[in-house]
Formats: sequence, structure tokens, C-alpha cells
Amino acid sequence: MDTFARDHLPPAALWPAIEFTTPDLVYPDRLNAGTELIDVPAAAFGADRPALRTPAGEVWSYGELRTRSNQVARVLVEDLGLGAGQRVLLRSPNTPWTVAAWLGVLKAGGVVVTTMAALRARELAPVLERTRPSFALADPRFAADVRAFPALTVVDHDDLAVRASLKPGEFTAADTAADDVALLAPTSGSTGSPKITAHFHRDVLSIDNTFGRHVLKLTPDDLVACTAPFAFTFGLGMLVVFPLRAGACAFLTESATPAQLADLVAEHGVTALATAPTAYKAILRDGAEEKLRGLRVAVSAGEHIPRETWERLRDRLGLRVIDGIGATELLHIFISAAGDDIRPGATGRPVPGYRAAILDADGLELGPGEPGRLGVIGPVGCRYLDDERQKDYVVGGWNVTGDVFHRDEDGYFHYHARSDHMIVSSGYNIGGPEVEEAVDTHPDVLESAVVAKPDDERGSVVCAFVVLREGVTGDAAKAREIQDHVKQTIAPYKYPREVRFLEALPRNASGKLQRFALRDLFRDGAAGGGAAGGGVPA
Repeated sequence: MDTFARDHLPPAALWPAIEFTTPDLVYPDRLNAGTELIDVPAAAFGADRPALRTPAGEVWSYGELRTRSNQVARVLVEDLGLGAGQRVLLRSPNTPWTVAAWLGVLKAGGVVVTTMAALRARELAPVLERTRPSFALADPRFAADVRAFPALTVVDHDDLAVRASLKPGEFTAADTAADDVALLAPTSGSTGSPKITAHFHRDVLSIDNTFGRHVLKLTPDDLVACTAPFAFTFGLGMLVVFPLRAGACAFLTESATPAQLADLVAEHGVTALATAPTAYKAILRDGAEEKLRGLRVAVSAGEHIPRETWERLRDRLGLRVIDGIGATELLHIFISAAGDDIRPGATGRPVPGYRAAILDADGLELGPGEPGRLGVIGPVGCRYLDDERQKDYVVGGWNVTGDVFHRDEDGYFHYHARSDHMIVSSGYNIGGPEVEEAVDTHPDVLESAVVAKPDDERGSVVCAFVVLREGVTGDAAKAREIQDHVKQTIAPYKYPREVRFLEALPRNASGKLQRFALRDLFRDGAAGGGAAGGGVPA
């Protein structure tokens, strides 16, 4: 009924190659992901099996989630007049009603527009302008900002629950096509203005038929926790798609510090955890890793996990953390490894269903050991909604992620840096993450971020923004101490010629580091100063 999403996909000539190379990736022409995610597993694993749990003790079974998602679909269609293809904005932290709303929109034939609950009206405006949703389902605590947009019909979750309770629990899902748009997901904006990625009903299932089934391998007995919000597609996969398809239970937390996360894992018996390397590092630094001993599987994504962090978790807990690289453009992880297939220091190999290559500046494939741009092809791919940057991301059919890797002789991919994090100083190529990893091994450093600072003499110099542990003073002496430590850890030419101290690193609502915000400090003049560093306000 509403063809906006399809009409604003990029021209077919600009799409990446799409391949379905395993039996799991063969789909019928007609497919509704909402039905596949809740109706099918409720029948297969039992309606009484727990599907969602919260720290407060709330538990929804598969049968209850199925009923409530059906009731949400009825509210959308019968009360609000949702037509197939119309967009519905979701604005909420990770709660059971958010899951029901997400599934209900898909069942009703709508298109979900996911947003971070932390975004404010100013940040929401460009997303709404690009996606043009007609409706918003919002947690009452986060409804005010969406009510600032008069074109939106806003229903908060309290009202939604009342309306839903008055509806029958059965609903015939919309007869959607496998390649109908199901999800519009803004990128996290780690490089500036977010882009809107479009994903089909089959794409939602494809991330489980690749990473979920072949690498993560959840079981019905797993309790799965993830710190990422649903609007971050890493969180959507880990807390909705993968657990439901496996008959497992998702443990929904709205927010948690690393210390709180460790406590929750131990207290509630979490068996599968997904979070960012920063959290694992903080848990180790606090000496709280014993609280993770009950984990069967752990996943790290969002940023490259330092080898030292990985090895400490393995040595102390026997926990071989699954590293992986994914992208909002491809919805989830496409290079990874698990168990005995893991090689410390390597991200992994292409997940079944994907292939990857290292490309030079002309788009030609490079051989083993040669660093270049990572290109990926699989069952999902980049489709920006009305965005000229589509031409930059898709090159010769490859999804070019903006990451620099090399591939070894055995087909394992090794991360170097984001292409925009590669620092060229006096002719040397210096990977920012390598310097960050060295800085982070200093006992007084909580976390760091390294960027290139323009320099007339060297072209650019390595500048490290550092967050120190509580009680440590960031002064010139401490900066020199960190510089000397780095020189002893990696090649001396890579050391940060400037060290700046911050109270916290700038991150977006999904927790991803915003290096462009640090580079902006140079342009704004806020980060000037001596070679050894000094204070910069957070």
C-alpha cells in the first residue's frame, strides 16, 4: 500500500552482489520475518518456554510474546490504520514491550525504523525526515521527543499495553515478500552523519542462518545478555533474532556498567554474553572476571578486542571469546571464528554464506599478507536509502566496509584499522588501534582513543586521548610516562607524540567510539597544547 521504502532504495546498478550459497539461505518468495521469529519457535519449542526475562524478575513466555506481538499488530492495523509498507518508529530501551512492538510491526506488514532511546529531538529530526514514519511506539519515559513532531501519531507503551489487552491474541500476518523492506536502521554515526540502511524480511533471517547457526550456536537452555540496544543491529541480532530462532531466552537490561553487568551475569545465570571490548577490559581491570565463569559463550564486537584482553579471559576462565566484525550495512557479523577455530590476534574467517577479499585502491584483490580494504559479499548487503554515499560503500559488487585488514595464507583475516583511522606520519603507516592497545596496557589507563592530528612537518602525528583510572592525575609527567610505556611496547616510531586526558571518550548511543568528535577538537582549537599533553574537558 505504501511503496516509499522500495521507491527510495538505490538504483539496482548500485547494489552489491547478493549471494545465497548455503541451503539455509534458500527462501520462499513470500516470507514474513515476524512469523518466523515467534510463531515458528513457539510451536517448535513450546509456548510455555521462557522467551524474555528482566533483572526485575519479569518473564514472558514464547506464547505470551506471540500473543502480545499479535495484539500489537492488531492495534497498528485496526486502531491506527497502518497500511503495508508504512514506517513505524520505535523509541525505547531494551524491554519486553519493545520486542513485542518490533515483531508486531513486521507481522502487520509495516517497516520498523529503529532509533536509540538516548537520541534527542534534534538528532531524531534527520532520521524522521529521511524515513518519514507515520507512527511511533515509544516507552513513556522517552515519548516527549517524538511528540515534538506533529506528523507522527505517537502511542506510548502504557497506552499500547491497554489497547493490546483489548484485542484477540490471534493475527494473520501480512503476506509480505521475502524482499520487502522490513527494517530501516540508521548507522551509528561513528564517522559523522548517519546513513539509513534498508533490510528485507529475508535479511533478518539470514543473519541467523549464517553467524547465528554456524558460529554462535545458541541452545534452548541459553540465557543471553547483550549490552547493545535493539536499535544497534548487533543488539537486535543477539537479543531478538538469535535467541528466538534457537528457543533460548533473552535477558533484557536497559543499561549496565561493566561492574553491574558482571554482577547480573553471576546473579541470574547468564550463559551467553555479548558486549564491547571496553566492558571486558573493565571487568578484568576490576578483578571481577570470576563473575563471568558461568558463561558458555561470549561475543565481542563493535571494536577489535585487544589480544591481551582475549588471552587473559582465556587463561583465567577458559573462555575463548568470539571476536567478529559486522556492519549496520550488512546487519550483523560476517567474519568471525569460534572454539578451536579461533586464532588469537585474528578476527576470523568469513562466516558460511559470505566471502571476503582484500582490495587495493583500484578494487583489485590483493594476496596474502598484503593490507588493504576489506570487501564482503553475502546474502545481505548495503542499500542506503536515498544516499550518494552508496557509491562509496559498494565498489565492483563488494561491500567495502572502510576497514583495513590483511588475509593470511590460511584464510584468516587480521584487523589493522579503520581506513580513516590509519595515521600516516612522516611516511609511516600507523594503525590507531595498535597504538590504543599499547596505551591501554599501562596500569593507570582505563581506555584510550588514538587519532591523527594534522602537523605541518610530519603531515600528521599520533595523538592519544586517554581516560585514567580514578584517583590518577593527568599531567605532563603522566603523559611522558605513557609515551615511554608505548615505546617499550611497540615500535617506538608509533608512540603518541601527544597525550591528552579526558574524563570520558565521546561515544554515541550504541556505545561506539566517535573518533570524528575527537578530530573536531583539533579544528575547534580545544585540543591544542604541548607535546606531552594536558587536560581537555570531557
